[in-house]
Amino acid sequence: MESATPTRTHRPRGLDADTMAAAFQITVADNAGTPAIRTKDDEFSITWEEYAKRVESVARGLASLGLEHGATVGLMLTNRPEFHLSDTAALHLGAVPFSIYNTYTADQIEYLAQDAGNAIFVTEKAFLDTILAVRDKVDTVKHVIVVDGDGSNDTMTLEDLESKGDPEFDFEGAWKAVKPEDLLTVIYTSGTTGPPKGVQLTHANLVSAVEGIEDIIDFPEEGRVISWLPYAHIAERACSHYLPIVLGFTTTDCPDPRQVVAYLPDVRPTWFFAVPRIWEKLKAAIEAGIEHEEDEDKKKAMKGALEVGLKKVRLEQAGEAVPEELAQGYAQADEKVFSKIRERLGFDRAESVNVGAAPTPPEVIEFFHAIGIPLAELWGMSETCGAGCINPPDKIKIGTVGPPTPGVEIKLAEDGEVMVKGGVVMQGYRNLPDKTDETFSEDGWLLTGDIGEFDDDGYLKIVDRKKELIINAAGKNMSPANIESKLKSAGPLIGQAIAIGDRRPYNVALVTLDPDSAGDKSADDPEVLKAVEEEIDKANQQLARVEQIKKFKLLDGEWQPGGEELTPTMKLKRKPINEKYGDEIEALYAD
Repeated sequence: MESATPTRTHRPRGLDADTMAAAFQITVADNAGTPAIRTKDDEFSITWEEYAKRVESVARGLASLGLEHGATVGLMLTNRPEFHLSDTAALHLGAVPFSIYNTYTADQIEYLAQDAGNAIFVTEKAFLDTILAVRDKVDTVKHVIVVDGDGSNDTMTLEDLESKGDPEFDFEGAWKAVKPEDLLTVIYTSGTTGPPKGVQLTHANLVSAVEGIEDIIDFPEEGRVISWLPYAHIAERACSHYLPIVLGFTTTDCPDPRQVVAYLPDVRPTWFFAVPRIWEKLKAAIEAGIEHEEDEDKKKAMKGALEVGLKKVRLEQAGEAVPEELAQGYAQADEKVFSKIRERLGFDRAESVNVGAAPTPPEVIEFFHAIGIPLAELWGMSETCGAGCINPPDKIKIGTVGPPTPGVEIKLAEDGEVMVKGGVVMQGYRNLPDKTDETFSEDGWLLTGDIGEFDDDGYLKIVDRKKELIINAAGKNMSPANIESKLKSAGPLIGQAIAIGDRRPYNVALVTLDPDSAGDKSADDPEVLKAVEEEIDKANQQLARVEQIKKFKLLDGEWQPGGEELTPTMKLKRKPINEKYGDEIEALYAD
């Protein structure tokens, strides 16, 4: 892919820091006049120098409220500049900011506040009633800062907070006192079962993670990223907050995740990370655009270009030479078709693009490679700062999550469970010593719960979650995640799907419609039912006979992130789903 983005001519000095606070100060010194945080169309934009001044001001205000080294502060905010100001100010005090999923109820947040013991919440008006309800129930909570508020309900605005700061407070002394082993944040895992666990990550953990990722990707200068996933998710916290602090990226905040694709042409990111569903829907939209092209000659040319692109990618992935004639054909296709698609989408400046957090169908990744967008899987978890394995941009192996990043050791247990050691591994779960002990082997390896396998080149392939494998009545082991990814990528109508078959004679599925593709059509519409059945038949053709879906139930309604069926990061809550839809599942096996 051609790019006008300059490659790095020097190693960012932020990588030499041992804490995020020190890295921030170095990055500010080296990038003072460069935009640090902005919103779409530059409605808001501040340079690194301006960012630093606001951070110091907010830090002084937080210190005046009693926020000390090691104390926690809760953040319930959308992706907006005030998040960066508040989080970065807190970490400069050696405090421990943690983020809350915006879909959480007051009862859920009450559990987090009691576990964290925070005296301060920073929020916005949209979530104020929820946070006030928590304040009424949790004795430790004393202060609520509303970044877009007016100071009512015994709260304060961000301006009020900054005005309270003591000009004599030793801000420089505070951030220089932060040590690598100090806690940087607590990531409360959304969890598919049970209450969240607080993953405790230190400054040293994140410094190690950033260094390992940068070593593989080799980010360009003048990096640009979009912040759009929840900040309670480690992937977003790392991608658009910690990496920019160390490497000097410009972050554009997108407060509504449903609008992220519309932000791409404005930002033209040099690096972009998204969960599989975004890439699946983007692929479907591009394919639909080709099918609906009214100019038959143009439509034929686009389809032909895609065929050429797929042939080239498949040869490259097989390690075979690309014939000169095919290479020339691809160059023409790229100039006339693919370059225009990339420009229209906003990927014409992208140096690297990644997908993670859930399995991605290989055909989805193959599609983007064909059009010149080098999509690559990566793998990590909250307990490893989101780091672990990543495909090098110049040697992507579709179907794998890549080799371990520098500084990370990975080995497989006898049953295939992935085990990790390295500087990225958490310090343990907050207030849960027994759970921490269960998560580590006797010789100190983190037990991830993922089943994996290495290929001959040392690239890791994630098979599935250890506890989620389907073992049918005949004893056959299957990956439900693999089956579900085939279902969701078989066409535009299937939004969510869960494969069921553990200890059963065959597999069935519960399916919901994709709201964007289905529009106002309902699950009761015979034409919709037939179209979904065709998509499932198409998916079955890509599955082994024993894996195939024999029956399915199309459900009304959408499964929302943070609801009864999905975690805030859109992972399936398998046990609650099985319990809630027990009757529907049993009906599929009734015959």
